[in-house]
Amino acid sequence: MSKFDRKLHGQPIASPRKEGLQSRKGRPKRVMTVQQALEWAFRTECAQLELPEPPDPERGQGFGFGLEYVLMQRAALGCQIDGGRYKMGDYTHEDAEVIAATVAGMPDDLGGKRMAIRVAELARAGLTPDWMPGAVPRCVPVDMKRNRYGDRAVTEVVGTERVLSRGKWRTVEVRACPVTYSLHPEQIEAARRAYGDWWRALEWIRDGLQVGNMLRDVQIAAALPAQRPWKPKQTRLRSP
Repeated sequence: MSKFDRKLHGQPIASPRKEGLQSRKGRPKRVMTVQQALEWAFRTECAQLELPEPPDPERGQGFGFGLEYVLMQRAALGCQIDGGRYKMGDYTHEDAEVIAATVAGMPDDLGGKRMAIRVAELARAGLTPDWMPGAVPRCVPVDMKRNRYGDRAVTEVVGTERVLSRGKWRTVEVRACPVTYSLHPEQIEAARRAYGDWWRALEWIRDGLQVGNMLRDVQIAAALPAQRPWKPKQTRLRSP
């Protein structure tokens, strides 16, 4: 995990011992951010992402199903989940199954099935999307060549000009150095746009888990990763 991932994760939140934050077994709930909860569910508990079936052209069904459906099915079950058909004797915590089901219900306007897979893969690897920290576009020569005087940019002929030199008109070549951008601005913008899409998906998952209140042993905190970590932090001046 890079130093940037550690900054985004922040410090673990201590489990509060407040009234109303107890599991059904009487123990205090574990308080996690939504990113910590996702990593716990997919990385530690190895929960599986069960995606909906492909659309049926006759019935006009689309990808994804609402969080309300997930919560209704979870409440109707009324018993402890045994880990699902993907487990071979290993127990998966029921809260991890609820988190995975919530991710699977990602709405289409937030990326649908593709974003659900992306969120699960990053959580399973314990990573955040690469938003290219410190990346700055640089204009560099397309090619370089080396001689005894050092490295020089490769140039090419782009035209000719007539010049008067030593009393005679001569034709000389006009040469230019082709350049390109190393880390094009569009690459950086695309990486940070993808990070923003991931952040909005985490916000939706957090809100759904908090409103649904279906987790038995885990409490989802309000904290989210930095929304725009590439923006410089503004320091507030304190009045004397």
